[in-house]
Formats: sequence, C-alpha cells, structure tokens
Amino acid sequence: MTEAVVATYNDVTTVRNVEDDLRATGIPMEEIRIDNDHFKVRVTIPNVTKAEVLEILKRHKPTEVH
Repeated sequence: MTEAVVATYNDVTTVRNVEDDLRATGIPMEEIRIDNDHFKVRVTIPNVTKAEVLEILKRHKPTEVH
C-alpha cells in the first residue's frame, strides 16, 4: 500500500535540497513531485519507507507536513 506525504518549505532552494536528499536515498524520480510555485514536495511512498522519508523531509525544517 502506498501513501502520499506533502511538505511545504520557505523557499525553492530548500525544495531542491530536499529533492536531492530523497533521490540520494533511492526514492525514484517518478515518486517525487515538486511544486516550485508553492514550495511543496510530494512523495508517494510505500508505508514501509514512510518513517525514513518523513525524517528527510523534517530535516529541512518544513513549515507544514501532511
């Protein structure tokens, strides 16, 4: 089963850094969606990797995660 997690950040530079970290962890490109206009990162993940993805997203101090 998969789930989507969305994090919002303060700027596009942070969004790019988050994307780089997710890819370096092995998250496939097609599972990562970037909204540069609203500084959001959406990751579709299997439940088994949710904790790891949340740790990466939170490391970059999001203003919101849901």
